[in-house]
Amino acid sequence: MTRGRIGVLALQGDFREHLAVLTGLGADAVPVRRPRELAAVDGLVIPGGESTVMDKLSRIFDLRDPLRERIADGLPVYGTCAGLIMLADRVLDALPDQQTLGGLDVQVRRNAFGTQVDSFETDLEVPMLEGPPVHAVFIRAPVVTEVGPAAEAVATLDDGRVVAVRQGNLLGTSFHPEITGETRFHEHFLRVVAAA
Repeated sequence: MTRGRIGVLALQGDFREHLAVLTGLGADAVPVRRPRELAAVDGLVIPGGESTVMDKLSRIFDLRDPLRERIADGLPVYGTCAGLIMLADRVLDALPDQQTLGGLDVQVRRNAFGTQVDSFETDLEVPMLEGPPVHAVFIRAPVVTEVGPAAEAVATLDDGRVVAVRQGNLLGTSFHPEITGETRFHEHFLRVVAAA
């Protein structure tokens, strides 16, 4: 689908699952832990995990500024769960020293649905993806509490809460398609990379 190299931020979280999905789709997918590895990719996935830990590790590994610069320069990025938090311009309940990479004109709330025991699954209508509803798994997931004028909601729960957004080359989901066998978000992302 794309000849580009797709990086998966591999500081923490479920990066192996994303690498497996992307490789299964025929992409040249590689883990990214260093600035030189980031410089060699045409698109990036930021996985689920702990957004606060990812933030700290991105600074320890000197990746924070290069990530912010590449995002600002138009690098296609897909963030799931913690990755969505990392891409959000605003975090409603961030820890005092927590920073995001930014890029998505949205506000998110961390762990919006509760703790691990409050994890749930549901089917979502996602008009930008062809086919049946998306079976979505939410694990200590964030929710988008505000969508700015530059961003667009692409999926909502039945109660109207926004759980997927896009803006230009950026895509974010509150849920984890990489663990359910759902590949359409990754396929869509690969098309975005190919067109960038």
